[in-house]
Amino acid sequence: MKKADIALFYDRLAATIPEPKGELDYINPYTLLVAVVLSAQATDVGVNRATGPLFKVADTPQKMLVLGEARVRDYIKTIGLFNTKAKNVIALSRLLIERHGGEVPRDRTALEALPGVGRKTANVVLNIAFREPTIAVDTHIFRVGNRTGLAPGRTPLEVERKLEKVTPPERKLHAHHWLILHGRYVCKARKPDCPVCVVAEVCAYKAKTTLEPAVKTRIAKSAPPKTSRRVG
Repeated sequence: MKKADIALFYDRLAATIPEPKGELDYINPYTLLVAVVLSAQATDVGVNRATGPLFKVADTPQKMLVLGEARVRDYIKTIGLFNTKAKNVIALSRLLIERHGGEVPRDRTALEALPGVGRKTANVVLNIAFREPTIAVDTHIFRVGNRTGLAPGRTPLEVERKLEKVTPPERKLHAHHWLILHGRYVCKARKPDCPVCVVAEVCAYKAKTTLEPAVKTRIAKSAPPKTSRRVG
């Protein structure tokens, strides 16, 4: 994608959502970290449903340790891989207390050293909690980067590196959210909604979708009738 097209790409997304926000519920950097860890292979809606009650009783590492792994597991049992995730939440809470005074570190290496925390999770926390211009590449952003031609790559890290290189500096803070929301609600995996896409004109995707015949018919029927004017 050309530099001018990239600028237009982000301008259009920014005009649609000037201040994009993540869809995970959290109270503080710690609960954000826990929510992101729990969101692996799970929907934000499902995570929020579980963490709402959980964070009411445990919104700090200390409170989470008091709660204990078994009770954490009960709170998150509706989330996929809940056994492993409960262990990770307790383990990372313990390490936060032992190594960081109970605070979430503003450091990628320190974050990635915590159980259940990989590069993507670290990037999300750095971006949302500390407003670092990081871009966390999940399945949605990986798809958008490749499908549109914005940042094609064979691996999430390759796409991330390209996004960091091509994204205008003034757009990097919100790039993660613009791209993930675009991938989640417009540039969807099975069938992108190209007719309503605000960046379709600069997108390199060759198999763009069109309005279904039934939709076209419905639009035509709802349109106001044409009136003829007699001349003379």
